[in-house]
Amino acid sequence: MIDQLIKTPFTELTGVRHPVVQTGMGWVSGPRLVSGTANAGGLGILASATMSFAELDAAIIEVKGRTDQPFGVNLRADAADAPDRCQLLIDHGVKVASFALAPKPELIAKLKEHGIVVMPSIGAAKHAVKVASWGADAVMVQGGEGGGHTGPIPTTLLLPTVLDGLRSAQSDIPVIAAGGFFDGRGLAAALSYGAAGVGMGTRFLLTQDSAVPDAVKQLYLERGLTDTVVTAKVDGMPHRMLRTDLVEELEGTSALKRMGPTMRRTLEFKMDSGMSWAALLKDGRAMKKAQGRTLGQMALAANTPTMLKAGLVEGDTSAGVLASGQVVGVIDDLPTCEELVDRIVTRAVDELRRASSYVV
Repeated sequence: MIDQLIKTPFTELTGVRHPVVQTGMGWVSGPRLVSGTANAGGLGILASATMSFAELDAAIIEVKGRTDQPFGVNLRADAADAPDRCQLLIDHGVKVASFALAPKPELIAKLKEHGIVVMPSIGAAKHAVKVASWGADAVMVQGGEGGGHTGPIPTTLLLPTVLDGLRSAQSDIPVIAAGGFFDGRGLAAALSYGAAGVGMGTRFLLTQDSAVPDAVKQLYLERGLTDTVVTAKVDGMPHRMLRTDLVEELEGTSALKRMGPTMRRTLEFKMDSGMSWAALLKDGRAMKKAQGRTLGQMALAANTPTMLKAGLVEGDTSAGVLASGQVVGVIDDLPTCEELVDRIVTRAVDELRRASSYVV
């Protein structure tokens, strides 16, 4: 385990040693991976969207039992129980609250009042400026190379526009760059752009500390740079994942033929989560309001957790999907989180020193 070699506004803000973030991936970012990242000096983020309230409480307690280092929890800002979950973070003294969608200003204020760093994920410069004006402490920007829900703009273009937008708005909040990062060269490049760190999902999924089944990890390791696809056929929104027989089948199936399996998986998710139909409908209405989804997209969204669980937890690729960034095509090993973070940071330092030697 290496000492701190790079200090950025993000490491100062969160208290982590290294400007490396393990993103909150549903069914993947559990206590073992989060604590492994935290103990390695990075910021591990617990994914709570696929957890019930009680499961989240237990997961936070488990992480705190495994590490004394700062960590975060990713929350759905549009979830019906978002205020209760935020209170849970306050009660447990969690360091960082990250959000896939921006929380309301009053929720940001409540978290900040209790010393919790608020870091929404955004996909456009205007969104970064907006959440900064609401009081967000940092933002994570994910380019189109990233896994899971993603946009069409690559990180190399999205990141500078976000940085420029914040600068024009006279905001100096730290920006974490995500989408396409896997090694120290990427961290050095992000820092050179003006980011304060990098976020990685697929790279942390493919570590020894990840609870994803070994057979599924091997499937990822065998894939190349062209073996992912962005599709809206899974949950109605652009979603990058590995090309599998199931995904190819979904791509060629009509909405009518997908309706039966969609309803079955929605019922499975309701049973797994313990949510009542009233709570599920309330969440759906909140999602429609926050994201502008159609009724069909909301139905698809409700069955997505079940499909991800089948692939990433149960290892059943015939019934499940496997979210993945394009970096899967350049990853060929399964280090521990400590080995991964150490080599990313040391390589970044080497690259930054090499680049600085060009300056005359």
